[in-house]
Order: sequence, then C-alpha cells, then structure tokens
Amino acid sequence: MNDERPVRIDTLDSLREHLQWAIELEHATLPPYLTTLYSLDPERNPAAVELVSGVFVEEMLHLALAANLLNAVGGTPRLDTPEMLPPHPRKLPHSDLELSLVPFGPEALEMFLRLEQPAAPGAPPEDEGYETIGQFYAAIEQGLRYLCETLGEKEVFCGDPARQVYGARFRHTAGALFAVEDLESALGALREIVEQGEGNAGGDVWDGDQDVLHPEREEVAHYYRFQELKLGRRYQRGDTPKSGPTGEQVGVDPDGVVPMTPNPRPAEPGSAVRAAQDLFDTSYSTLLNQLEQAFNGDPKRLTDAVRTMFTLRAQAQALMALPGGAGPTFAYVPPEARG
Repeated sequence: MNDERPVRIDTLDSLREHLQWAIELEHATLPPYLTTLYSLDPERNPAAVELVSGVFVEEMLHLALAANLLNAVGGTPRLDTPEMLPPHPRKLPHSDLELSLVPFGPEALEMFLRLEQPAAPGAPPEDEGYETIGQFYAAIEQGLRYLCETLGEKEVFCGDPARQVYGARFRHTAGALFAVEDLESALGALREIVEQGEGNAGGDVWDGDQDVLHPEREEVAHYYRFQELKLGRRYQRGDTPKSGPTGEQVGVDPDGVVPMTPNPRPAEPGSAVRAAQDLFDTSYSTLLNQLEQAFNGDPKRLTDAVRTMFTLRAQAQALMALPGGAGPTFAYVPPEARG
C-alpha cells in the first residue's frame, strides 16, 4: 500500500479525523448487510445466511479495529450520533458509493460486490472521494508511516492503552481483534481489514485465514464470497480471480427470501408496522451507544452489544413478517427517547 504521491494525511489531527471516518465507513456497511441477512430464511438458504453473516461479523471486527486505531493515536471514537444513521439510500462516507437497504437478491449482491471491490494494481491512495475501500486505507497507512517518520512513533501512538479492546471472540471468523500500540500493530490492523474485504496482497481470492466453519479450506475474502453467491459455486484451491469459482455448487432458493420494499420509509404513526420499526430503531440506537461506551474505556459493554444483536434479529424478523413489504428503516433515536 505504499505510494510516492504527496501525503494527504500529514498531521495528527487529520489522522484522527480520517480514522473516525474509518469508523463511520465500517459502520455504514452494517445496516445493508443486516437487512439482507434478515430477509433470508435460514432453513431454505443456509449457505447464503452463512456467507452474509460471516461478512457482517467481520465488518464488526473491522469497526472494532478502526476504534482501536483511533484510540491508539489519542482520538475519541464516536458512534452514538444522528450522523451515523442518515436515511437510505445514502453514500458511503466521503465516497460516491451508494448504499441501500434491500432484501437478498441480484441488487444486493451487486451493491456488495461494488462495496468490497479490490483496488486495481497500482491504484493510488485516496483519502477522500475514494473508489475502493482499500485505497482509503492505503491513504491512512501512508499518513501513519509519514507521521511516524517525522514525529516519532511515541508522539503518534499517544493514546491510553487501557482503551484498547482486544481478545473478544468473534464467531464465524478467524480474524483477530488485537490491541494497537505501535506502527507494526497499526499496519497489522489495516492489513486485517483490507485483506478480509478484498483478498490478500498477492491478488488471491483468499484472505490469509482458515475458514473456521470449514477448517479444511482457506477463508475466502468478502468480495469473492459474494461472487460465490452470484455465480452459484464455491472457490476451491487453485481458483483465481480470473478463473472464477470452480468448486461445489452454492444453492439459493429465491422463495426463501422475505419480500421487502427497498429502503423502507417510516410507516403511519399508530400502525403495527410503525410500532415494530420504532422498537427496532430504539434497539439499534442502543447498540450504537453500547459500542461507543465499549470503545471509550468500558470494554465489557461489548457483551451487552452482543445481546442487543440477538434482540435486533428477533425484532427485525417480527417486523418483516408483517404484511406490505415491511422492513427496518435504521432511523436514529436520541438517548432521551429510548425509554
């Protein structure tokens, strides 16, 4: 991810600003992934549920690593704000990539493929208006290296080590949540985020980990997992981005998808759908608060956040079972209105 172009992130304040953007970027992927996941019947579409849920869990891991990076350089992660939940469709923060809330199907897969698309060989770092997420993180790496060279590592990594969140077990992924305390661990965090999304630096379809659900094979990066669902086959050893997947078939049952109106709007006040939407939105806003507390010195709140995730799934399934294509809006509920 090195590049000789001028460094755009050349002050500690700019680095902290961009790492907060990274938190916002990683969070922005969660509502679309969750909506698509909630729309799938796990009994009729177990493979799709496994693939999408695995990506979601790793995006949560990336969010935590981004928070560790920001804390390591003396920043303050912020998640419990209205800016985290603008109406959909929306843009990925500081990019033209569009995100929507849609059920599983071709539209969702194309959106996820565009979101997780690997950077082209030689693509420059881009700190704003980035075409791929990998280019955004390349700009952060470039800034980190520059600041460590000019200021020294101790000046850059000036955060309180007690605010690092690490060691938490993430189900369905071999990815690791570890503390960031110096340039080496910071580069490791950036590598974990990028390679899980678009594959390892060698241009392979693999992210460098073993598949925890299928220990006999390597783990496929996010972009290529969505290719598996689009093309109906798994990648196997020897496959490349050019060859495409040549392994076993991946079946998708379109009748096992809840029909949901894309980008749902709030229903009429007093209706059953609106009550279910409000309940879900309150829980999701509570989740943001729990994550913010976890990343700001109270890591035990991660356990509360996991419990809230199970509550959200039940609430979403109840909401989407209502007639008329009902779905979650992911609207922000201010703290005083959460009850």
